[in-house]
Amino acid sequence: MQQTTQTPTPQPAARPKPAAPPPEFQEGAIASMDGAGLLRILKAPGSSDFHKAKACMRAGELGVKEAIPVLAAMLSDEKMNGYARYGLEPIADPAVDEALRAALLKLKGNALIGVINSIGKRRDAKAIPALAKMMYGADVDTAKASAAALGAIGGLASEKELRAGLAKTKGGARAAVADACLLCAERLLADGQRAPALALYATLSSADVPKAAKLAAMQGIIREETSLTRPR
Repeated sequence: MQQTTQTPTPQPAARPKPAAPPPEFQEGAIASMDGAGLLRILKAPGSSDFHKAKACMRAGELGVKEAIPVLAAMLSDEKMNGYARYGLEPIADPAVDEALRAALLKLKGNALIGVINSIGKRRDAKAIPALAKMMYGADVDTAKASAAALGAIGGLASEKELRAGLAKTKGGARAAVADACLLCAERLLADGQRAPALALYATLSSADVPKAAKLAAMQGIIREETSLTRPR
């Protein structure tokens, strides 16, 4: 009986290991570094942008208050603005809000819009007057961001400014104000301010605003008036 020779199954070639990134793009010990080490990286003139970016992020994760002045100084750097804000936003210290408000007077363009967004995330009510003024500015993108930040901050002071903005703005800025009003109404409801929230919804549902905002406002009224937990 003739034996058949079995052809061995070819084995796939071993995949080459991916090349290690160059030293300037290696995170190294930054991911486990303490605040003092992060500050050394942020302050060192020879630190690469990559290492500074990683240090910014780590500083925010740890809430390193000592890093606030350094991070604030980086807000004017177009390349580092986003990383600096990422580091500042989680730090629970009023010095962060002071730094962001101060930056409103110094920056422009995307860097300014980024700071406005961060102020909205932190819900800094002390920034409301400055944001309200910028809502009427010539730069439409900045005006839109300012309106959105007012909506995110919420509260009666924001509601007053947004209601005024709804009557005074036009075009894309007015559409942004309408959207901000919706967000502000939700914030008011979350804070137990039901009456002003419903009044803001009512204004939106009867105003000459984009259809989507008007319908959302009407749905908000219906939801609140039919809720089983509404005041009786």
